[in-house]
Amino acid sequence: MIGIAAAFPYIDTHTAGHPTRVILGGVPKLKGDSVLEMRRDFEARFDHLRGTLLHEPHGHAAMVGLIPVPSAVADFGAIFISSYVYLGMCGHGTIGYAKTLALTGAISPATGDSFTLETPAGIVTAWLEWQADGSLGAVSIRNVPAYMGLRDFEVEVEGLGKIRTDILYSGMWYAMVPSAPLGLTLDAENVSANLALGWKIKQAIAAATDGLPEMRGLPAPSVLFHDDLGRGHARQMLILAPNKFDRSPCGTGTCARMAQLLIRGALEETETYRAENILGVPFTATLADKTDEQGVTGYSVIVRGGAYVTAQGTLFLERGDPLSGGFLGR
Repeated sequence: MIGIAAAFPYIDTHTAGHPTRVILGGVPKLKGDSVLEMRRDFEARFDHLRGTLLHEPHGHAAMVGLIPVPSAVADFGAIFISSYVYLGMCGHGTIGYAKTLALTGAISPATGDSFTLETPAGIVTAWLEWQADGSLGAVSIRNVPAYMGLRDFEVEVEGLGKIRTDILYSGMWYAMVPSAPLGLTLDAENVSANLALGWKIKQAIAAATDGLPEMRGLPAPSVLFHDDLGRGHARQMLILAPNKFDRSPCGTGTCARMAQLLIRGALEETETYRAENILGVPFTATLADKTDEQGVTGYSVIVRGGAYVTAQGTLFLERGDPLSGGFLGR
């Protein structure tokens, strides 16, 4: 006889290689009138569940979790959780959630070709490409507006000297760093070296931007390495932690990168941006429109990609398990 203390049904997908684990049950009802308020309630009362749901032995450092919640202003609501921070918006996770909704029958060709999703960062729209057999193909996400936060920001990095970066917001903060001048190769064989250097840069940027009003109290910028392959085409690798990088090109990071290219005049508003991950799997991005975001120009970018189902099951917590809260090796 096994004593089960808790159970969490889930569906796993990957979007261009990066995982999304949608938790379908087991999380207590959250308080709040908005998704942001419910996210804050989860953080205050149930933060311990992040390790249980995402980390070893149930998962790993790169796992991203999505907790569906009700929304009064959109078709669906979602909280994004990760190993180290709470996400305001997650592009690959939203694409993965669309795939999960299709698998469960919550969306189908009969329900239409779009839905809205309330996230902590705001409401986004997903457009769905249904295949002839009724399965879901690519998904396009109109993200919250991206804008320049700090232009030509200089920071001293130990061992590198001074580097200059543009830091943009697109649901989270991203620091744009070209990889070629640093001698980095963005491929699967060089992940460890890229992580080590990227984490050093991220720590320096975090220290230099801590408390700046432009950051609005949000998590420190992650480092988006980019290797430009031609006009409107680049390879990207996002550094999140010393043991974590985004396997996808990063959906919200791609929106931020396209906004930077538009601001810098390296891309026309009618052009498409193609961002591929270290495995060569692409996202594409196009500009929807421009808005005013607290006195600066915001760029509403549509990013397109596909997700694939990898697993469905139930996470069990057995009474007496000394590692039920999860663990990470860093």
